[in-house]
Amino acid sequence: LPKPFSLDHLATVVRKALEVQQLREENAQLREELGRRYRIENVIGTGPKMQEVLAAVMRVAPTRTTVLLCGESGVGKDLIARVIHHHSPRAAQPFVKINCTTIPENLMESELFGYEKGAFTGASVSKPGKFELADRGTVFLDEIGDVPPAVQVKLLRVLQDREFERLGSNRTRQIDVRVIAATNADLRRALEEGNFREDLYYRLNVFPITIPPLRERREDIPLLAERFLHKFAAETGSRVEEISPEAMRKLVEYHWPGNVRELENVIERSLLYADGRVLLPEHIRLDYAPRRAVNGTAGAVDGFLPEGMTLDEYEQHLIREALRRAGGNKSQAARLLGLTRNALRYRLSQMGLE
Repeated sequence: LPKPFSLDHLATVVRKALEVQQLREENAQLREELGRRYRIENVIGTGPKMQEVLAAVMRVAPTRTTVLLCGESGVGKDLIARVIHHHSPRAAQPFVKINCTTIPENLMESELFGYEKGAFTGASVSKPGKFELADRGTVFLDEIGDVPPAVQVKLLRVLQDREFERLGSNRTRQIDVRVIAATNADLRRALEEGNFREDLYYRLNVFPITIPPLRERREDIPLLAERFLHKFAAETGSRVEEISPEAMRKLVEYHWPGNVRELENVIERSLLYADGRVLLPEHIRLDYAPRRAVNGTAGAVDGFLPEGMTLDEYEQHLIREALRRAGGNKSQAARLLGLTRNALRYRLSQMGLE
């Protein structure tokens, strides 16, 4: 503090110092809370399949090995990725999640690797990409199967050589990141269809972990349901304290196509219907979706093709319907169909629509 100084100036300096100290304390508190949330013992998984997953997590977490998380949507791939990061030597460094489905294809390269000023129209300043922001930490590539082929080449280089260039720059930048990728798609099928690079697949598939769907780990449903109950009861001020045995049986017997994410949503919704301290079966509203006949044919109910349609025609019908419902958005249409964006593009090209 330079002399002489006024009392107002001194008060401003002291106030700023206190604000910085408060931010540091809040940051430390948040890190501590995250550490508790992502401790391995806080992950619910009592059955043999989840125990195998958790054992694999603890084996790979201390290393810098690339991990590929496989499993249906909603099984908890994001949670497992964060647990791996928080049990690694990089826990104090950034964890940067990249949802490959939500980034438009023409912006993906600049989002991942950054760009220099003037690299394209509107690039008025230079901007680091997600990989650069994650330096010394972990990058989580969610839905890796949706990465377009042009970007797959650059990802391969990052994995192989730990280097990249920003869009519009010739300067090679070194990077130290641990990569965790996740997919709910069949990457081997994408390989066969030519939509995913074989060399990138083997670079990602160093340590694969498959997370089972909730219907294959029903023993965890009661514990998960109770955790979500207490979480949402506290957030909403609900009086509900427990789940009745009949209601729990209803939850355990359901097939959960949306997995843990769907269970969480169902518990949150159920609390809004409950008035007392116990959650009853009538409070639980499940999204039953029975198969319906297509064009009123009995064959469709039995799982056969609609009358008068070949397999190719029916597939094209489904693709067009998905595009219509998605308003032409290919990423959303691909999710409706259970495909990667690249797999949908391949089928559209076969139909002459790409």
